[in-house]
Amino acid sequence: MTGATTLPLVAGEQSFMAAGECLVRRSVLPSGLRILSERVPGARSATIGFWVTAGSRDEAPDEYGSTHFLEHLLFKGTHKRTALDIAVSFDAVGGEHNAITAKEYTCYYGRVRDSDVPMAIEVLADMITSSVIDPDEFETEREVILEEIAMAEDDLGDVASERFFEALFGDHSLGRPIGGSPQTIREATREGVWHHYRRNYSPNRLVVTVAGAVDHDELVEAVQRHLTLGGWDLDTHAEPAPRRDAEQAVPATASSTLIVPRPSEQANILMGVRGLAATDARRSTLSVLNSVLGGGMSSRLFQQIRERRGLAYSVYSFSPSYSDAGVLGMYAGCSPAKAESVAALMLEEFRSIGTGGILPSELDRAVGQMGGASALALEDSDTRMSRLGRAEITMGEFVDLDEALRRLSLVTIDDVADLGAELASRPVSLAAVGSVADGMFITAEGA
Repeated sequence: MTGATTLPLVAGEQSFMAAGECLVRRSVLPSGLRILSERVPGARSATIGFWVTAGSRDEAPDEYGSTHFLEHLLFKGTHKRTALDIAVSFDAVGGEHNAITAKEYTCYYGRVRDSDVPMAIEVLADMITSSVIDPDEFETEREVILEEIAMAEDDLGDVASERFFEALFGDHSLGRPIGGSPQTIREATREGVWHHYRRNYSPNRLVVTVAGAVDHDELVEAVQRHLTLGGWDLDTHAEPAPRRDAEQAVPATASSTLIVPRPSEQANILMGVRGLAATDARRSTLSVLNSVLGGGMSSRLFQQIRERRGLAYSVYSFSPSYSDAGVLGMYAGCSPAKAESVAALMLEEFRSIGTGGILPSELDRAVGQMGGASALALEDSDTRMSRLGRAEITMGEFVDLDEALRRLSLVTIDDVADLGAELASRPVSLAAVGSVADGMFITAEGA
């Protein structure tokens, strides 16, 4: 494949070869349902994903936590299957099945042998269309989710991550916890979650992606048949749900510091700035910048904070992106007594990329790291399935490995320095959890 392939939101068929002689096919059906497959030569298994284009940021004020609640409930039984039936379907063939709730989508997925793909499609389609959301199961699962949240509250790194997004995005929906809070889960009603289910689970908001051993024509037939058996109307014409507007600016926030005092042996520190949206043309440049800053054992953060000074065991940077916003963040776990010094060093290394740029050797190493990591990740059908989903839901284009490597190869030292300077000019937010106190991190304020 040469260049990227655009994925227009109009009914029709697309077919093209991707790197590694993988056949990618896409069908946009009149109902608005979208089905994508990537056939990998020699594969004997496949990963199937049913993506709903609604995440935690799409919840109404009286629905906070409903997306995550619903993710749990779809495994609890349908009109045809009990929760045990669903579990046995995959366990009996050595398969895997799970789901993920994210800020912009929910994905239910399974990984099975090639001969079990029809079963996986049937079960996942049944879950998507026909969950009964039984009142008794609803109350049982409420307790399970409260336990899940309690477990996360005991992980100070998780707490710091949630507070960091809150500091960075403020009251915006991207700043809310994906799983909800104990209060919102306790206040959730079956009627509210049912309304969320019926509003968001429909053919034009569903994307099905399969990677590995898959025949596209058989896939399309099976998906349509089982969705129809589940009661969905695939005969009524509808446009696919539009992709989120990348130009819709997330309101700016000032520098913010959130401290959560907890008795602990370590302070968990997250610091960073607003990054780039998923469709920003400079995403490859940001990948290089992130790699140089904190993407591995040779990165600046690791070398300066761990190797040279021994101030932390775990230190790294990360750069998630959404349709209209992004993050460039840094994490370190260290002794509370060292927390202020570590935060200052993190900020210094981040800013140094904008003021002093990077070395040619750092650029080469980052490009090699990103290229190798991408190639290795694609050995897994889960990654390929997820790539199809993100391409369809967020990006609006499919980029294979060759094109991704080409884009990385075009990144220059000046590109990284320019982006580093732009990001360094943005307000810095910080969250710290542990035996820390207000006033310890004044270096982050007003940055």
